[in-house]
Amino acid sequence: MEKIILKAEVRKDTGKRVAKDLRIKGLIPANVYKAGKGATSLQVAVGDLSGVLHTKAGENVIITLKVSGEGNPKDKTVVIKEIQREPIKNQILHVDFNEISLTEAIKVNVPLVSHGEPVGVKIDGGVLEHVMRELQVECLPTAIPEKLEVEVSELKIGDPVFVKNIKAPEGVKILNDGELIAMIVKPPKVEVPKEEVAEGAVEPELIRKKKEEEAAEGEEAAPKEAKAEGAKPAAGGKEDKK
Repeated sequence: MEKIILKAEVRKDTGKRVAKDLRIKGLIPANVYKAGKGATSLQVAVGDLSGVLHTKAGENVIITLKVSGEGNPKDKTVVIKEIQREPIKNQILHVDFNEISLTEAIKVNVPLVSHGEPVGVKIDGGVLEHVMRELQVECLPTAIPEKLEVEVSELKIGDPVFVKNIKAPEGVKILNDGELIAMIVKPPKVEVPKEEVAEGAVEPELIRKKKEEEAAEGEEAAPKEAKAEGAKPAAGGKEDKK
């Protein structure tokens, strides 16, 4: 795993106003977390941080923070915990780091990629669906793989790749449920002609109207029958009086 040095400076003040002023100066507020300890507030140059993110390791890069400022700060070995971005321009607003030990295993998410073109896609016109785009692994920081690659050339229509079928490098443990499907080759999509779709939309409507008309006719016939039946007792009553 690639190691990168990133300069950082102790940040005394906090708050939205301070963060806004830092961003105007080309700096990004940052926090460093360590289990059982409070966060350390820092600031880093946005240009330096962007350079760190453009390595092959991506956000799983191991970073040595060269910390300067008051209080005799010490350098820290960290990995990126979370990056907050502005939703429209995608600008970095804030970054959180986790301090780590190079001799203790950590949990990280690693990209999952396919290699090759499935038979079911190449010959039968199917589609390879990536159900999972990344997997969670546990390993030493120095053993974090850049990606987990799956050979899919032999897959036919309907063939799945389960998590348990994915091989991880030595010293790396995949934590996801082994019975989950990571990838699968699905049949080609069948396009329904517009004419058929239109006919299918009209037909249920005609059936519904017919049922409503039949129901209405039934309601009209019911009172007439009731009236006819009710007339008989009245006639019988007059005969009894005679």
